[in-house]
Amino acid sequence: MPNRLQYETSPYLLQHADNPVDWYPWGDEAFQRARAENKPILLSVGYSSCHWCHVMAHESFEKPVTANLMNELFINIKVDREERPDVDDIYMQAVQALSGHGGWPMTVFLTPDGRPFYGGTYYPPEPRHGMPAFRQVLAGVAEAYQNRRDQVEESAGHLTEALNREFLGIGGEQSALTADLLTQAYQKIGQNFDETHGGFGGAPKFPQPMNLEFLLRSHLRTGYPEPLEQVTFTLRQMAHGGIYDQIGGGFHRYSVDSRWLVPHFEKMLYDNAQLSRVYLHAYQLTGDSFFKQIAIEIVDYILREMTTHEGAFYSTTDADSEGEEGLFFIWSIAELQALLGDDAPIAIEYWGVTQRGNFEGQNILNVPNDDEVVAERLNLSVDELRTKLAAIKDKLYAARIQRVHPGLDDKILTAWNGMMLASLAEAARVLDRADYQVAAVKNAEFILGNMESADGRLLRTHKSGVTNQRIKATLEDYGCLIDGLLELYQTTFDERWFIAARTLTDSALEHFAAQDGGFFDTADDHETLIARPRNMQDNAVPSGNAMMAKNLIRLAAYTADERYDQAARRTLALLTEAMRQYPQAFGESLGAVDMLVTGLAEVAVVGAPSDSATKSLLDSVRKPYRPNIITALSPVDVPDEATIPLLSYRTLRNNQPTVYVCRHFVCANPVSTPADVEKLLTRE
Repeated sequence: MPNRLQYETSPYLLQHADNPVDWYPWGDEAFQRARAENKPILLSVGYSSCHWCHVMAHESFEKPVTANLMNELFINIKVDREERPDVDDIYMQAVQALSGHGGWPMTVFLTPDGRPFYGGTYYPPEPRHGMPAFRQVLAGVAEAYQNRRDQVEESAGHLTEALNREFLGIGGEQSALTADLLTQAYQKIGQNFDETHGGFGGAPKFPQPMNLEFLLRSHLRTGYPEPLEQVTFTLRQMAHGGIYDQIGGGFHRYSVDSRWLVPHFEKMLYDNAQLSRVYLHAYQLTGDSFFKQIAIEIVDYILREMTTHEGAFYSTTDADSEGEEGLFFIWSIAELQALLGDDAPIAIEYWGVTQRGNFEGQNILNVPNDDEVVAERLNLSVDELRTKLAAIKDKLYAARIQRVHPGLDDKILTAWNGMMLASLAEAARVLDRADYQVAAVKNAEFILGNMESADGRLLRTHKSGVTNQRIKATLEDYGCLIDGLLELYQTTFDERWFIAARTLTDSALEHFAAQDGGFFDTADDHETLIARPRNMQDNAVPSGNAMMAKNLIRLAAYTADERYDQAARRTLALLTEAMRQYPQAFGESLGAVDMLVTGLAEVAVVGAPSDSATKSLLDSVRKPYRPNIITALSPVDVPDEATIPLLSYRTLRNNQPTVYVCRHFVCANPVSTPADVEKLLTRE
C-alpha cells in the first residue's frame, strides 16, 4: 500500500511513496500525531538526484524490518530539500552543530514540537567505517527519548536557541565596503587556486561559478591578469574534463577527483544556469570562441532536454540509470568501434579512450590533449578534426538516446528558473540569438503566469500542470527571478518585465526584510517554524541576500529610489568581516560590493531597436563584458516622467538614435556613434 507521499508532487517524495515506512510529508498532521502519541519525529531530508539518498532508501527505507522499527518508535517525515530549503536550512544547521558536518541524506530526530535533539546524515544498515547501523541509531534515540527525557529536552533547547537568527549581531559598517576589501578577497580566493588542474582546493572539486564571476570582475576592475588567467584556465580544464558531458553538453554536479575527470553524474539546472553565464562572460572578455561554444552547448542542452512545452525548466537529472551511477554516460572501445567504424580511432584518440577504461572498466569521455596535438597525431588539419568530431558526436548522441535515461526530476522551481532565465536572456542579446530570446520570454510568461498566488505573491514549485499552493516562495525565489526579469528587460526592452521585477522587489522589502539589515529567507507570513532561517552565504546557489543586494543596486540606478540603495548597503555591511575572512563563501555578495565600489553606468537609449543605427549603438553597450551597467531604451522621445525614471526626458538628438551615459543620474553629453559610446563607457 502506498503511503501518504503518493499525494505529493515532488518526484523525490514520490520515489518513497511505496516504502513500507509510514511517511508523512512536512505538515501539521505529522506533528499533531507526534504530540498525541508522545513520539519523537524522524525527519529525513534529501533530493531526487542524491546518490546516497537512493542508497539509504534501498538499504533501509525499503526493508520491512527497518520500516517496522521506524513506524513503531517514530513519526516519520520525508522532505525534499529543493522544495523546502527553509526546513532544510534550519535542520542542517542543527546537524552541523551536533556532528561538525552536514550533507544528504540528512537524518534528524525532533521533539513533537519540532525541536532537534540528535541527527546525522547517511547511516548504513550495518556498522561500518566507524558509523553505527541505522537500526542501532533508531533504538538508541528512542531509548533516550523514553528514559532520559531531561537530557533530550536540554539538548533540544540549546540547539533551538542557537538557531535563532532574529538579529545576527555581526555588526559591519558601510564604510568598509571598499576596493581594499575586494582586493583582499580575490587574493585570498586565489591562494587556494590549483595551478595544475584549475579550480580551487582538492577533491571533491566543485566549479564555484559565483567565485569565478567575482574573479572576472576583479580582473576588469584592477587590470591584473591573474584573476582572468585563473578563470580561463579553470573553464578550459572543466570543459575538457569528464565533469562536462562531451556528447550532450552541460555539466555534472562536481568531480570526485581534483582533475575534473570522474563526476557525480547528476546534472542540476542551477549549475548549468550559472556556468553558461560564466562561459559567456569569459567569451565577452577574451573573444575566445571556445568559451562561446561551451556556453551555447550548455544552453542548447537545457532547451533540448530540460524544458517543458510551456517553456519552464526542469530541475535535475539523476546520477543513476538502471541502478548504476553514470551508466548512461560511459563507453567502451568496442561500442565506439561498432558505432563509428573507420572514425572510431578519431574518437578514441580525442577522448582518451582505453581498453582498461578510467571508470569501473568503462570510459568517461574527456579531452586530455589540445585539438592541435590530436590533429597532428591523426594527420588531420584542426578544421578536419573538428568537422569529423561534430559528425561523431551526432552519431554517439543518437546511440545514447536509445539507452535507459537517468531519472528526471521534472518539478519547476521558481528560483532555478529565474537563474536560467537570466542566463538565457543575456546570451540572447550577446550572441544575437532570436531563438534564445523567444525561449526566455516564454519562460518568464510561464513563471509569472503560474507561480504567483491570487494576491500576487510568489510560489516555489510546480509539477505536471499543478502549482503547489502550500509551498510559498523563499527569498532566493524572489532574488533569482527578479534578476532574470531585469536581464530579460535589457534584452527585449519590454517594460512589463521591469514592472514585474520592481513589484516583486517591493514585495520582498515588505515581507522579508530584517530589522538589522538584510533579509530573512522566509516571509513574515510564512509557516511558523522553530526558527526563521537567515542564510547569508552562498551554497550551491547564490544566497538570497546577495541576489537581492545586486537587484536593489540596479533598481536604485534605474529609479533613483533611495530605499533600494540603502537596503542593498545595509545588507552588504553586515558581511564585511565575513567577506574579508571567508571570501570563498561570499562570491555573489562580493560581486554586489564590486557594483557599489565601481559604480554603475546608467545607459538610456532613444531609438527604434529595429533601426540598424540603434542596433549598432546597443551592440557597443552590450557585446563587451560590462557587468556594472544597466540599460534602458525607448523607441521614441520621452518628454516627461517615464515608467522607468532613467528614461525620463530623453529625446532623439538631430533625429538620430541617441545614447545617454549617466552615473548617479548625472549624465554626459548625449552621443550618437558607437565610438563615442565606447569612450564614455571605458573612461575612468
